[in-house]
Amino acid sequence: MYGDSATVRKILTELGDTWAIVGLSSNQRRAAYGVAEVLQRYGKRVVPVHPKAETVHGEQGYASLAEIPFDVDVVDVFVNSELAGAVADEAAAIGAKAVWYQLGVVDEAAYERTRAAGLDMVMDKCPAIELKSVR
Repeated sequence: MYGDSATVRKILTELGDTWAIVGLSSNQRRAAYGVAEVLQRYGKRVVPVHPKAETVHGEQGYASLAEIPFDVDVVDVFVNSELAGAVADEAAAIGAKAVWYQLGVVDEAAYERTRAAGLDMVMDKCPAIELKSVR
């Protein structure tokens, strides 16, 4: 329900290639680091969003979504479910086209708000896994 195959395909293939990854840092042991690497291999531009605003995979980082000085197509969320709702609201505020909650990240109220704002949304899935089935 929170990420049917048509929505997954649309986000991965039609909505654009600039992905802000909330929670992405230079810590190579974190899942966000590896997922960002896979997204880059599939032609996506990954924009790190983390309080440290580190450069990761050659891309300048930003401390928040609001600080990114260019359009973002998809906001990929690697924070816990308690914080994820605020990130979805920020994604809508910056004009993103979609929000993607990673495996284990679920917030049904945020899903409803995000969809009501006109954004596509997927929850509890990994784009690095899903890309293999849509290409």
